[in-house]
Amino acid sequence: MRGHPEKQYLDIIEHLLEKGDRRVDRTGTGTLSMFGAMMRFDLSDGTFPVYTTKRVFWKTAVKEMLWFLTGQTNIQSLLRENVRIWTDWPLADYRKATGERISQEDFEARVLADDEFAIKWGDLGPVYGKQWRRWVDAQGNEHDQVATLIQTLKTNPASRRMLFHAWNVGELDQMALHPCHMTYQFYVSEMAAAPDSSESGASRGKLSLMVGQRSCDIGLGNPFNVAQQAALLHMVAQQVDMTPGELIWVGGDVHLYLNHLDYARTILEREPRPFPKLRLARRPASIDGYKIEDFVVTDYDPHPPIEAPVAV
Repeated sequence: MRGHPEKQYLDIIEHLLEKGDRRVDRTGTGTLSMFGAMMRFDLSDGTFPVYTTKRVFWKTAVKEMLWFLTGQTNIQSLLRENVRIWTDWPLADYRKATGERISQEDFEARVLADDEFAIKWGDLGPVYGKQWRRWVDAQGNEHDQVATLIQTLKTNPASRRMLFHAWNVGELDQMALHPCHMTYQFYVSEMAAAPDSSESGASRGKLSLMVGQRSCDIGLGNPFNVAQQAALLHMVAQQVDMTPGELIWVGGDVHLYLNHLDYARTILEREPRPFPKLRLARRPASIDGYKIEDFVVTDYDPHPPIEAPVAV
């Protein structure tokens, strides 16, 4: 399908396979790496960029984004939503600290059943949501970056300061994993002449989002990241009476793990299919009110899923 936007993703993978710099990485798995990549996805017609060359479990990705927006940092609430993508890190810490060779299933069951155990072993430290919604400054004041962003979009949409980020240098050593998708910057085009007095239901402009990601696992991480970032753009646009514009993804160290090579070669043999469409079923009172049931996705017809291990 010539010109398909997913071709951008496949081009990155092909480049990594052919020209990637072989590196020893933090996990010890090894990668093929490149520095600097960009993809652009037009969301203005309701397109939801969920890759089709393998099945992406987009509900899991969106649930993770909704969890970020709550400001929570404990996996217990994620596990209640049947989301297990953050378990590897606290599980590894627990095994190392106790010497107990507990299975992932038993560890997750204990986190769900025992609040005290969850508090001690299920917390990830001050990761994304904490920084987005409860950044603490040197004076001890909390800053809700997301609420500030939305207020600025409503009152000063031409601002060049509409962003939030998670790279809190003073708290990096307390995090289970340093932030990968770090900076979310928003931009409004086609602004209404008088944004505060627009007619009911009329768009106040077109809202675009650029995400800066310092480190990207192109195989497992990027398909989730792009889907959840698109969902976020749809949510924020709805909250500020704007139309979604472009999602622009920018990667720094973009890498393919050496144990994902078969995965990469398989999807390169597949032809992309049309992206699905996304519609929000309702408009909550605030960005905090969205639930997974609000995301109505139609016409998603991907190739089969591909199993690939997570590097921890």
